Amino acid sequence: MGKEDFFVLYTDGGARNNPGPAAIGFVIQDADGRTLKERGEAIGEATNNIAEYKAVIAALKKLKSLVGGERAKKARVEVRSDSELIVRQLNAKYKIKEQELMPLFVNIWNLKQDFGEISFVHVPREQNRTADHLVNQALDAPAALFG
Repeated sequence: MGKEDFFVLYTDGGARNNPGPAAIGFVIQDADGRTLKERGEAIGEATNNIAEYKAVIAALKKLKSLVGGERAKKARVEVRSDSELIVRQLNAKYKIKEQELMPLFVNIWNLKQDFGEISFVHVPREQNRTADHLVNQALDAPAALFG
């Protein structure tokens, strides 16, 4: 596996008033740190944790569509999040106590099968600024507030 098969995904999710209007954000980078795709999107009413999970799901799906199924099967992916809870749950260090998170966890578990290797890494908020900015941008957009 070469350098061209390594990708970093920065993901973030947030909700105002938790639960409340929610959004996701993600940045997909190649091994050289070049941004391949970034996206922020309002997702309607949700909790912070649901938004965090949905951000991981959206980023993994987008990466697979960008590189194709065959390349994804060989890819090493590092998902970086500033949510310690989500990272620990995805690494099976914490149990999932919120029932509504279980289908999202299963969705990610199934998506993992499409990739060669996936690791989930907790990073400080400062290292996740772009994904966080995309979340806030989506939350601040008129459609998120009024639609």
